[in-house]
Amino acid sequence: SSPAGSAVGQAGSWGAGAFEPLRPAGLLVLPVVLFALSRQSQVLVERFLASSLPSGAISYLNYAQKVAQLPMVLAMMICTVTLPMVAGAVARGELERARLRVERDLVAAAVVVLTGGAFVVAHAPQIIELLFQRGAFDAEATAATATVMRVYAVGLLGHTLVGALVRPFFSAARPTWFPLAAMALGLLVTVLAGLALTPRWGAAGIAAANAFGITVTASLLLRGLATRTLPVDPRRVLARVGRLALAAAAATAVGWSFADALALPAPATVALGALLVPTVLAAAAHALRVPETRELLSHARTRLPLPSALPGRQRNRAP
Repeated sequence: SSPAGSAVGQAGSWGAGAFEPLRPAGLLVLPVVLFALSRQSQVLVERFLASSLPSGAISYLNYAQKVAQLPMVLAMMICTVTLPMVAGAVARGELERARLRVERDLVAAAVVVLTGGAFVVAHAPQIIELLFQRGAFDAEATAATATVMRVYAVGLLGHTLVGALVRPFFSAARPTWFPLAAMALGLLVTVLAGLALTPRWGAAGIAAANAFGITVTASLLLRGLATRTLPVDPRRVLARVGRLALAAAAATAVGWSFADALALPAPATVALGALLVPTVLAAAAHALRVPETRELLSHARTRLPLPSALPGRQRNRAP
């Protein structure tokens, strides 16, 4: 056949069915894209509600959110690293293995975000002062931003759980719209709570609405994951996360009291709080018999050079 006829045949084949393999991929990606857009819509809702507040409210929200989200970013690294394991196990039909991995990831992410959240809540004024209080950003702006950041931190666990729970949903080789529906309902809660709280509480009310909405979404995703994708045990996960939350509350109270009582300069308070809060949280979690705490302590004992295992002690024991 002639080159022209060959080209026409190739063009016809491309036009007829070249994009057929892309259609299943598009169906898989579309729920992910819409979920991401709906989650980012929370920012638009917050900015819309804050537009009616006095000057500076949007800046307080922005600064507070950026700093408060740092513990969540660290926690999400755990789930990002283990995502290929979960996806591979789901693809092979090893649902029990995937379930164990997801439950461990949820609790591990909760440990990180609750530790960081406790530190943020306990030392919010000192953190904001250390980072931003200079020039036009005065003590009043520091106090306002710290208040908003403390409220935002209440929703950090919900944000982290949403990010961790949505990954197993999208690991299956079929489109799923449940995460989008859960996020849409959470966004509706955010809007309604924001409309109710913003006139009275201002920027802090917007942050509280954000925490309410994302917590609703996390609850729906946890329940939906157990019934639709992986046989996770919501009660077991919530029991462990709940005990960690109690330990984080104790660490927050101790750190907050420490910061108020000593009234040290901001750099010193932040540095000492970074040691005090995790220590108190670990002790409280151990007292509450959180299994992950015992595992971490056991792992630390095997890794750290205890006095009985030091070279000098071993030489003294040698015959």
